Amino acid sequence: MVLDQVFLEETIIVELESSEKDELFEEMVEAAHSVHPEFDRAEAVFALNERESKMTTGIMHSVAIPHAQVKSVKGTVGVIGISHRGIDYDSLDKAPVYLVFMMLAGENQTEKHVQILKSLALILQKDGIVDDFLSCRTKRDVYNLLVHSEEDV
Repeated sequence: MVLDQVFLEETIIVELESSEKDELFEEMVEAAHSVHPEFDRAEAVFALNERESKMTTGIMHSVAIPHAQVKSVKGTVGVIGISHRGIDYDSLDKAPVYLVFMMLAGENQTEKHVQILKSLALILQKDGIVDDFLSCRTKRDVYNLLVHSEEDV
């Protein structure tokens, strides 16, 4: 189990306000910073945008996994966000994004970063899992689904 250590219940947003990618990064970084105030917000947003400029992290229908390495982050910090209106994300399939898993990893966290991405990929391959996340109405529901999904892979 690794995802429950990165994506805390306190850093889950069940109704994202953002409608565009730039706003989304600000909103999610703010959620992470409210729980982990030791990192630099501007540095994190810059790193996410820099990573995104290389290739979109809107990798599958309805889902994005923005991630970046940020020097001021200690360990790895994650935020899960759900949008019921959709976010214009410039995804590979050009469709809006509704489910977002954002990760900020500190220096020397490459191995853990890859492990987290692998765990997320395995979970997201399950039939109906995206709809299951989108039907969650509380932070606790999202967190429990994440934990139980990781146990099942």
